[in-house]
Amino acid sequence: MSQNVKIGQSDVVSTPLGFGTNAVGGHNLFPDLDEQAGMDSVRAALNSGITMLDTAFAYGFGRSEELIGKVLKDYDRSKVVIATKGAQIVDGDQVSISNKPADLEKFVKDSLKRLGTDYLDIFYIHFPDDQTPKDEAIAKLAELKKQGLIKAIGVSNFSLDQLKEANKNHDVDIVEDQYSLVHRDAEKELFPYLEKENISFVPFFPLASGLLTGKYDGSPVNFPENDLRSDDPNFSGSRFHAITESVKNLQPIADNHDATIAQVVLAWYIKNPDITVVIPGAKSPDQVRSNAKAMNVALSDEEYNTIDNAFRL
Repeated sequence: MSQNVKIGQSDVVSTPLGFGTNAVGGHNLFPDLDEQAGMDSVRAALNSGITMLDTAFAYGFGRSEELIGKVLKDYDRSKVVIATKGAQIVDGDQVSISNKPADLEKFVKDSLKRLGTDYLDIFYIHFPDDQTPKDEAIAKLAELKKQGLIKAIGVSNFSLDQLKEANKNHDVDIVEDQYSLVHRDAEKELFPYLEKENISFVPFFPLASGLLTGKYDGSPVNFPENDLRSDDPNFSGSRFHAITESVKNLQPIADNHDATIAQVVLAWYIKNPDITVVIPGAKSPDQVRSNAKAMNVALSDEEYNTIDNAFRL
């Protein structure tokens, strides 16, 4: 089993693999979600030894947090790491983004109520707004941290310049941003900054919307217009072909560990020194249990490098 990891300069400790819960109550993101399956998936994660649950107000505009809160009643809260995010203000059909200190305080307190807990292990500002100085936003979160309402401060979807402004007083513990074997921009400038500042990193879309699981063989695929993958360049043309060929090359490593390709890819993130926690999503308890097994896959340095180099596309 992989070693637990520490979040930034905080006291929060987590398993290196968490559960991304956007399909738990995220009715605005996925059609026809089954809420019972969502709650069963949360249970499957916690029962499989996963300690971090990554949620957000944006997943069902609070519904994901509510469902997780129901499940948490049956578990020892002190053994669960709850990470949530806020920035959205919903007014009818309109959704706006705010990082104003007063709004951030409200987001935190509303999340606490929905989750049925008196503290959040990690609170992320989910998206930057255009008007709030980022150091002022983080100063409010630092105040809430002192009050014990949150234990670690995070930001998500910030540019490097916004992150530097946010971290002016070295209060940022963790960053969540897009990164995967096929989306590697963060390696150039973000990762060196995070290492220097002792800030943890969590990648979202680690399996690249299923592209890194081995379920695509390179044959052309079509998605409905409202599907995020329909205009993703990774899913079309020569890039799609190159990625699927690279994924096929991981089969011998998977066979060597009696594992799936997805488990081997997740094990690569767990071994990656620039990554603190990887949070694959899942729509079923079986998927969650399968992902959790990645914590038992110990890649050799050679296997790690083979996977790394296979996706230098």
